[in-house]
Amino acid sequence: MVEIRKLWSVFTTPERTFTVHQDLDLTVQRGEVLSIVGGSGTGKTVLLRQILGLEKPSKGEIRVLGQPVEQLGARGAASRVGMLFQHGALFSAFSLLENIMFPLRELKELPAGLIREAAMVKLQMVGLKPDDADKMPADLSGGMIKRAALARALVMDPPLLLLDEPTAGLDPDSSDGFVTLLRSLHRDMQLTVIMVTHDLDTLFELSTRIAVLADRRVIVNDSPKEVIAFQHPFIHEFFLGERGQRAMELLREYPFAV
Repeated sequence: MVEIRKLWSVFTTPERTFTVHQDLDLTVQRGEVLSIVGGSGTGKTVLLRQILGLEKPSKGEIRVLGQPVEQLGARGAASRVGMLFQHGALFSAFSLLENIMFPLRELKELPAGLIREAAMVKLQMVGLKPDDADKMPADLSGGMIKRAALARALVMDPPLLLLDEPTAGLDPDSSDGFVTLLRSLHRDMQLTVIMVTHDLDTLFELSTRIAVLADRRVIVNDSPKEVIAFQHPFIHEFFLGERGQRAMELLREYPFAV
């Protein structure tokens, strides 16, 4: 589904030039849920934006469904890749339904009635009610914003879904409900998912594989059990430090098959 080869991400500020990714390789297979973890500044969200085509790497190649991402264009990328941004990124001046309809209005030549109907289907698919359609983002809870943003990400029926900290800012009950929704959508829509998260419960409940970013590259890309066993200071700190007991509980609890 996604192939990344020899990727470099170099950024320049007035003070210095720094390299975030160096010769980074990553392959994502169709149908899996690959989670990306790493410390602050390792370029997790940058990598998602590059897969989506919003940022261009300094060097290297990213292919989505066999095609270089820079050749997809806005329409091609939107039909292949859906993106759930960390804070939802809804348009504040648009109603919930208008937000969901936006990609179809901009990128598809369809009758207005069909666009509205498709958006309503996705609205209800993510657990929102028809009565919510005309609500404004300012009137929505954090969980509703996440669900509306997810509906917008899926309205073009992309086979690949990118999630940036999908449960960040949600209370435990809302987080659990959202993870359950993601698991169901992954199964029912046969999605391939790439997720960035630091939340252990979300990570272990959804992931079929985990890719760890450190030292400017992917140091390990394997099942959760194998990743935890990999010898590296960041992995020891992230999984086996203060949160080690919880990680071991989750390792026993989840079968890692979505």
